[in-house]
Amino acid sequence: MGRIISIQAGSVTVLAELNNSSTAEKIWNALPIEGRANTWGDEIYFRIPLSLPPENPQETVEMGDLGYWPTGEAFCIFFGPTPASRGVEIRPAGPVNVCGRVSQAPTVLKKVAPGDPVVIKKGG
Repeated sequence: MGRIISIQAGSVTVLAELNNSSTAEKIWNALPIEGRANTWGDEIYFRIPLSLPPENPQETVEMGDLGYWPTGEAFCIFFGPTPASRGVEIRPAGPVNVCGRVSQAPTVLKKVAPGDPVVIKKGG
C-alpha cells in the first residue's frame, strides 16, 4: 500500500507518494508537518522538525521528485531547474535523499510564492 500525501502550498494542492526509503518512513511518521515556503529557482523547500542522515544522496533529481536535504534539515519539492542546475538538469543546493514523487504535473507549483504556508499531511 502506497503512502499518499497531500501537499498544500499557498493556493496550490498536489498529491504525492512517498517511496519505501527510511527517510520517507520517518517523514510519514512525523506528519502533519507545516512550514513556510522558500523558493530557489523551480524548487520549494522548508525546514522540517527532523534531523535525518544522508540515505543514497543524489546530486541531481527528476522533475516532480520530493527530497530531504540533510544539510538544511529541509523538505524539498523539485519542479524545474535551480540556480545550481547545468543545462536542463535539476540540481539541488546539495545532495538530497529522494523520498517520493508528485503524482501530477508539478509545474503548478510555480504559483507558490516565498512565505506561503505549506502543509503536508497523510492522504489525498
